[in-house]
Amino acid sequence: MKIQDLSAYEIIKEQKLEDLNSKGYLLRHKKSGARISVISNDDENKVFYIGFRTPPKDSTGVAHIIEHTVLCGSDKFPVKDPFVELVKGSLNTFLNAITYSDKTVYPVASCNDKDFANLMDVYLDAVFHPNIYKKKEIFKQEGWHYELEDQDAPITINGVVYNEMKGAFSSPEGVLDRLVLNSLFPDTPYSNESGGDPERIPELTYENYLEFHKTYYHPSNAFIYLYGNMDIVEKLVWLDKEYLCNYEEITVDSKIPLQKPFDAPREVREKYSIASDESTEDNTYISYNMAIGTTLDPKLYLAFDVLDYALLNAPGAPLKKALLDAKIGKDIMGSYDSSTYQPIFSVAAKNANPEQKEEFVRIIRDTLKEQVEKGINKKALLAGINSSEFKYREADYGQFPKGLIYGLQSLDSWLYDEKEPFMHLEAAPVFAFLKEMTKTDYFEKLIQEYMLDNTHVSIVMIEPECGLNAKKEKKLEEQLAAYKASLSADEIKALIEDTAHLKQYQEEPSPKEDLEKIPMLKRSDMKKEASPFINEVRDCDGTTVLFHEMFTNRINYLDFLFDVTDLSEEEIPYLGILKAVLGYMNTSRYGYADLANEINLYTGGVSSSIGVYPSVKKPDSYQAKYEVRTKVLYENTDKAMDIIKDILGTTDITDEKRLYEILAQAKSRLQMSLSSAGHSVSAIRAMSYFSKTAYYNDMTGGIALYRVIADYEEHFEEKKGMLIERLDALRKKIFCKERLMVSLTADREGYDAAVKEIGGLKEILGSGAPQAAVPVLNCVKKNEGFLDASQVQYVSRAGNFVKRGFSYTGALRILKVILSYDYLWLNVRVKGGAYGCMSGFMRNGDSYFTSYRDPNLGKTNEIYEKTPEYLKNFDADERDMTKYIIGTISDLDTPLNPSAKGSRSLSAYLTGVTYADVQKERDEVINAEPENIRALADLIEAVLSDHNLCVIGNEDAVKKEKALFDTIEKLY
Repeated sequence: MKIQDLSAYEIIKEQKLEDLNSKGYLLRHKKSGARISVISNDDENKVFYIGFRTPPKDSTGVAHIIEHTVLCGSDKFPVKDPFVELVKGSLNTFLNAITYSDKTVYPVASCNDKDFANLMDVYLDAVFHPNIYKKKEIFKQEGWHYELEDQDAPITINGVVYNEMKGAFSSPEGVLDRLVLNSLFPDTPYSNESGGDPERIPELTYENYLEFHKTYYHPSNAFIYLYGNMDIVEKLVWLDKEYLCNYEEITVDSKIPLQKPFDAPREVREKYSIASDESTEDNTYISYNMAIGTTLDPKLYLAFDVLDYALLNAPGAPLKKALLDAKIGKDIMGSYDSSTYQPIFSVAAKNANPEQKEEFVRIIRDTLKEQVEKGINKKALLAGINSSEFKYREADYGQFPKGLIYGLQSLDSWLYDEKEPFMHLEAAPVFAFLKEMTKTDYFEKLIQEYMLDNTHVSIVMIEPECGLNAKKEKKLEEQLAAYKASLSADEIKALIEDTAHLKQYQEEPSPKEDLEKIPMLKRSDMKKEASPFINEVRDCDGTTVLFHEMFTNRINYLDFLFDVTDLSEEEIPYLGILKAVLGYMNTSRYGYADLANEINLYTGGVSSSIGVYPSVKKPDSYQAKYEVRTKVLYENTDKAMDIIKDILGTTDITDEKRLYEILAQAKSRLQMSLSSAGHSVSAIRAMSYFSKTAYYNDMTGGIALYRVIADYEEHFEEKKGMLIERLDALRKKIFCKERLMVSLTADREGYDAAVKEIGGLKEILGSGAPQAAVPVLNCVKKNEGFLDASQVQYVSRAGNFVKRGFSYTGALRILKVILSYDYLWLNVRVKGGAYGCMSGFMRNGDSYFTSYRDPNLGKTNEIYEKTPEYLKNFDADERDMTKYIIGTISDLDTPLNPSAKGSRSLSAYLTGVTYADVQKERDEVINAEPENIRALADLIEAVLSDHNLCVIGNEDAVKKEKALFDTIEKLY
């Protein structure tokens, strides 16, 4: 049978998607009115999603809370957390749900046909028949609820979404982004916070929440997407029979209206919280924001992506340069965001001051006028086009399946024009058009029309206020105390009972018969063989070349690794600064702006990073590498090598003005990462108390590096000479022939193209072999509490089991799944209200537990402490054990693109992991029994026994638990 023969569906469009080597279909389900988009091709990594337009009418976060709660059980699958059961027991390559400002999407992906069918069934039943109507506890757990432990305790508010959004509202960048969206579209749903404002979330009633689901979660408001190599007809027949045929088409008023343009720019000023002793000077954010047409113009959609690069985000781009030259802010950020009906072009200055607002706006407008009058740098436009086109053709989205990214991108048009799901997926003709337009004044006219003549503009400024979050918390405490005082004795008794009842509900496991309704694969469905490494060691005129031979679609993935294992402790942080500098300063042939254009014209990027590779054979031993990476089409390999030679050999580090700009930006971006990724930052810091690898990582990318950069930025005038001297000495020391090895992922033609160029690179390198002796790194236990203005915590514990005499085993891979989705999930997330909880156990013994956006601190630490006790009593029947094993294999078998396969093989080579090691690990996973998990109790006790603790979080929360810390200090 063909799609055309399906009587339940009407075919609206059939389209050959040449660029994706696919066939596209747009269908409508006749009875229910559901929209279905299909992209059929030979990609084994199949993707499905169901999405709904969910325009928020207020900022109570109802769309977000629905997203969390529909995945907490349904008619067909009544277990309390099918989402977690699937994560534990499916071979998914992606599984999540996402709330956007105007839509909610439920995507899954898998390479296994049976698994994919199971995932579709569970997700469709979840969205159409959730348990939320039967169990109010689901709303309370994931959304919000009052908590009262006993008569004398204070009333508090808890809930997973509530705490997640307290974390989101603690980030100034998050506050700014939200205000930008709200300010530009005050008469549309975008004026509300779909994720939920923590101050407004407790206004959401259970009744209004259910009403939202009834209104929007109907097939008539659904967008269903199928991608990959599957029997499309079979899937569509099943979809009709199992779900869609049960619904009659209705009218759902969910269309996103256009915001009427403003007559004049609007201004919004708000406060954001900083720590009580942080300076308010140089701490304001100012942004200039423009609504740019709609996403239904495919040329505009990509043209402004190019303008974003050429005007703002390329190093030396005119808007960025003009603002930095005028000393307005120390970091200029911004973006072109096309995920809303009316896209937004934003320019933002961070570390500015309120009185600079007028000058900020004037400089932006003057610079844009100058670009129109004198013409935009053509090379910058072509570099922006080439960079976007390279990413589009390579389709490397890291850990995300490309079918998922295509599906989400299709909503940029489909959500607003139901006949256009493929508009932005066929981009090659648009790139060709834009290249032609660089020969005309097309881009200049876009600036004039959409930026200079546009009055649909908002100027948003957020100013710092010391301890604002603490004041809000105090006010909330007073409101809750007043609320408690207003309750009668019976009402207080009822609230205490309600709190106890919710905890009891959370602790009660789902009945076995319900768990068995979740479809699951068997151990026998698992692939028995581990994925091989692809390493061929070759000698190229005395230099080791590690060749990973595979098909790469004519892209050379080149990694030049310089050994820096012998650097002294004092030198190591300067590697972190050097990686921020190289490629972003003038060279003998190019100014830094021209250099960026040259890189993007001829390559898919040139970047530096620091890799630290712990030995699995010798505990406490490691290799450190300064890595320079590029990806480039075979025919441009020589151009990429010329650029790299120029960067390594001739970068002018003495340009003080440029050096300061880079330092200030590096400090700003590190600050953002310390806040947004506090879970991983604190975990690395906790491990740095005993692990040389983690210590190295902290010094080149964590809190230790931040401290060094912040000190140089603050005292730049007095210390710049020393900094330049040290960077120059370090560069001469590490860029030597004897320190170089090359990792290359390509086929033989690519290898030949690359090897031809390696000799030329070595000609510009110095000479000097690394020292055999590795310096001693002083790992010292510090147990630190870092204070920031956040309303939540990131709590990390760490230790090393190899140093305590234990060995690595594949069972630790299973333990990670068990902890993340059973023990820690239940105690830290479900009952504790944290947004996330993770753990990790490495082959060299380094291990950690960490939490994300966590309202607790001491309680979470106690939960970590009780892990060995949980493991001693661990038991699981064959079904549960198989489920954990499948979840583990799913992690091990994530599909990798060529670049990632090369990186995996390189890492194995440098750490000493052999194929026999990974096969042994896989065998230990597939054959594991409950006793293998119980046997890990002593190993985990050993990990916890040194009490290495690091926390980043709320000032008051950290200070209240001061007994846990050796030192408490400001994060910034």
